[in-house]
Amino acid sequence: MGFLRKFLAWLMVPVLCLVGLVICLARPFNPDNTRIVGRMLAVVGRWVLGMERPLSGRDNLPWDRRTVIIANHQHNEDLFVFGDLVPPRTVTIGKSALIWAPVFGQVYWLAGNVLINRARSHKAVAVMQTTSDAITRENKGLWIFPEGTRSHGLELGRFKKGAFHAAVTSGAPITMICAGVYRGLCNGPAGRHEPVAVRVLPPVETKGLGIDDIPRLMEQCRQQMEETIEALSY
Repeated sequence: MGFLRKFLAWLMVPVLCLVGLVICLARPFNPDNTRIVGRMLAVVGRWVLGMERPLSGRDNLPWDRRTVIIANHQHNEDLFVFGDLVPPRTVTIGKSALIWAPVFGQVYWLAGNVLINRARSHKAVAVMQTTSDAITRENKGLWIFPEGTRSHGLELGRFKKGAFHAAVTSGAPITMICAGVYRGLCNGPAGRHEPVAVRVLPPVETKGLGIDDIPRLMEQCRQQMEETIEALSY
């Protein structure tokens, strides 16, 4: 039963992305496209999977100000865990290879998200600089997985500097969203997906910080997230 739930959940992704494609073609690169499509995918996906997602710290979600959001990245199911938590006018940072994913990749691009080729680090830095400028000029928020890859339910990986560079150079606060460790398992006769607890932490202000402060900021945020993930997991 669990396998069937997962199959149906991922089967509905391209179907809903076709709906999202219509929205994105009607208003290409609108920064609210990501929020609308993300909500559709998360709400329907959790319903199909039978996944419960206890959420604490909802009041810390930045609905009225632009921030850089960082979250831990465990599995592909993170799409269903986090998708409806994207605030207004927030875009995400993803790898350029996503553009080749049928339907999803085109929606991701047309939704105004930023694609980075990690093999060309000098260009990735330039993109992050442009993105940090957009926070100020275009009043956008950013959602980034600072580990840069999935942990598959293992310990929190090392953070990359991009999110913190964007936050410090734009003066935007950092908001951390943490999901407890999960393995993607399905339990019981109904095959319901295991619950995934999520907590939104208070924003960390970056005004007055400089480039030299980034390593300390990274360590501070990583430690807070690590402690929170551990508390949510046991």
